Amino acid sequence: MGKVDYVEMKMFSDEHLEVLHSFELPEEQEQFTALPSEMLEGAEGQHRIVIVSDHEPVGFFLLHSTERVKEYSNNPKAMLLTALSINHVKQGKGYAKQGMLLLSDFVKSEFPNCDEIVLAVNHKNLPAQRLYSRVCFVDTGKRKMGPLGEQFIMKLSLKGS
Repeated sequence: MGKVDYVEMKMFSDEHLEVLHSFELPEEQEQFTALPSEMLEGAEGQHRIVIVSDHEPVGFFLLHSTERVKEYSNNPKAMLLTALSINHVKQGKGYAKQGMLLLSDFVKSEFPNCDEIVLAVNHKNLPAQRLYSRVCFVDTGKRKMGPLGEQFIMKLSLKGS
């Protein structure tokens, strides 16, 4: 794997639209997430986040501060991370890991009331499980049934970090 270029997180803006619409994922990944083009209509409480390298979007995800979070955490200050994807042509360069390593500081800056990020990862999605474990997400022991079977609920505490 080559050296990762400078990576930063940004709130979604229309300048990102064209590149986000061009994202592609292999079928084995698409079953576990959604393409950004399916998530660009922001709803109340859904925050569209773009992972950017050299001024170009390379990744995308949503942070939720909606009632849906309660399905994953009893913490009223938690947010839910969904729909993480890295454009297929940009994969294998460390962008997902670098982006997730920036998550804590980004959330503290943009959402200062949030002290925990939760997510669900499919039991079959081993690459995603490894990624989240490497960036300090921990398995809560909770399980949820999703469209493709069991999902592990993981969390990243932002308290004291």
